[in-house]
Amino acid sequence: MAVSPDMLEQNYPFSMLKGGANVLIFPDLASANMAYKLLLKLGGAETLGTVLMGMSKPVHLLTRGTEVEEIVNAVAIAVVDAQENEVSAQRAIVDPVEAGK
Repeated sequence: MAVSPDMLEQNYPFSMLKGGANVLIFPDLASANMAYKLLLKLGGAETLGTVLMGMSKPVHLLTRGTEVEEIVNAVAIAVVDAQENEVSAQRAIVDPVEAGK
């Protein structure tokens, strides 16, 4: 349903969601890799990731056969993550109580 606006409208006409999804979340890395490669090859989707959430530090994965554009996108996301971690670390030094919230 998420990638088919027609199916979404047909099955959930009462939904406020319109159009196709621009973010997909998967239960595990294997299913995410399979789905994103299918969307990339069959649907011409632009992919950003793979990014693993919930780790103590950001994790970015590149698989065998990754295209240059995907590498550039992954590096850009990693840079933003590093910058955000730096800001969080600076806040923790300045105000340890506020940083722990």
